[in-house]
Amino acid sequence: MNRLVLAALHAGMSAALVLGLSACNRDANADGGVGGTAQQAAGQDGAKYARVVSVTPVHEQASAPQQVCHDEVVTTHKPVQDTHQIAGTAIGAVAGGLLGNQIGGGKGRTLATVAGAVGGGYAGHEIQANHQANATQQTTQRKCTTVPGSAGDKVVAYDVSYEYNGVTRSVRMDHDPGDRLQVQEGVVAVSDAH
Repeated sequence: MNRLVLAALHAGMSAALVLGLSACNRDANADGGVGGTAQQAAGQDGAKYARVVSVTPVHEQASAPQQVCHDEVVTTHKPVQDTHQIAGTAIGAVAGGLLGNQIGGGKGRTLATVAGAVGGGYAGHEIQANHQANATQQTTQRKCTTVPGSAGDKVVAYDVSYEYNGVTRSVRMDHDPGDRLQVQEGVVAVSDAH
């Protein structure tokens, strides 16, 4: 009877050991351990997943302030060369004197000539002053302003390294895929899987 109990005990211990090792092996494979078969594990929908090894954010470079320039037409008053309007006064006086000389005769002609010269001189002075006040010129000037650069430290992509069937590959993605990555034919990363 001792032999029978001992044999049954031995058979029971062996069965427990085999079942324990089998369960341990299954757990190790499920989290990427022994044999690395976790990378080949298929999801519930039959999809295949690779184990993500690393995820590195790709940052946008900050740009420096830039100078932006454009041409602008500027209207200004012309500089006045004859500030006392002497030329206008002289030309007006001569013209007025000639006109006044055409009127009358004798002392009346002399008086008309003087009056024409005075009136013409005044009119010439005012005409030149008005012309100088309204005289403008246009020039093109280059205007520049400093525009601030863009702020840096913005994540624009993610460089992802993943392992499938013992082979490590890399891909750039627009999002962080998490701890595993769906693959197609073991090569191309097709989507994320958390």
